[in-house]
Amino acid sequence: MNQFIFQQGPANELHAFPHILEIALKKITNTQLNSFNPTSSDSVRMYFVVDGKFEWIVDGKEFDLYPGELAIILPGQVFGGKNNVLNIGTLSWLNLKINNTVPGRILLGGWSNLNENESIALSKILLFNSVPILIKCREKINPFQNIKNELVGQEIGYTTRINQLLDELFINIARQVTQQNNSQRDFPQTFLKLEQALRQNLAHQWTVEEMAGLTGLGATTFNEKVKNFTGFSPLNYLINIRISEAIRLLNQDVESVTTIALATGFYSSQHFSTTFKKLTGYTPSEFRKRNLPRKH
Repeated sequence: MNQFIFQQGPANELHAFPHILEIALKKITNTQLNSFNPTSSDSVRMYFVVDGKFEWIVDGKEFDLYPGELAIILPGQVFGGKNNVLNIGTLSWLNLKINNTVPGRILLGGWSNLNENESIALSKILLFNSVPILIKCREKINPFQNIKNELVGQEIGYTTRINQLLDELFINIARQVTQQNNSQRDFPQTFLKLEQALRQNLAHQWTVEEMAGLTGLGATTFNEKVKNFTGFSPLNYLINIRISEAIRLLNQDVESVTTIALATGFYSSQHFSTTFKKLTGYTPSEFRKRNLPRKH
């Protein structure tokens, strides 16, 4: 996987496309604290999850995103990571400038070949849905990859082709939004119940077989499905849940680090500290000191 970030201005690849503010593919190898604070913009931001699980907040509502899912953040929507954290995993994103001259409309601009009626219909579909717009990409293929390939290759007709690909992207999004109900996500309810059960008893030393038993699946099938839906093995999936809960407890400044370690399933404070630092870059004590308000 070749990581890249093309930004409008520095990237020569985008000089012919002032409407493409940024396109990127990035692998996040450790939990980045205070790196994903809530922000809003005048652009349309799209994020595709390649692997991992991402916990985000959009306009005050919490959402979990899994591999193969695409989130579309519309202009004005406040968007950031839960606890301001950017989770471990791989993300690809596209940030697209739009025409804001007509209130309540998403106008793509002169580069688009959609006619006025199609543009109006697209606006209604996107603006009517609750935040964020979430769709499941077929076969988990990165929807921005062909755009990136054209930007790099710059073969004859590439400017026309890239704008066509952008139109196709919006058309496909609009069609899928009309075909699915956002409240009935493709991620099995079984796994949502599994995570709830794990969070209720994180102190327990869960085995893969026990977790599989909660879903009614054999260990092998369970392992494959968890890896498919989250990008992690079951035990790494569990560790991420434990760290997420530990971050929440550390922010409350009520329990000691040792108490939090045992409550979230780590067999010692040293094990907790080592794992926490590996995933976040800080020890639990350092994290608490950095994130709690100073007392005067």
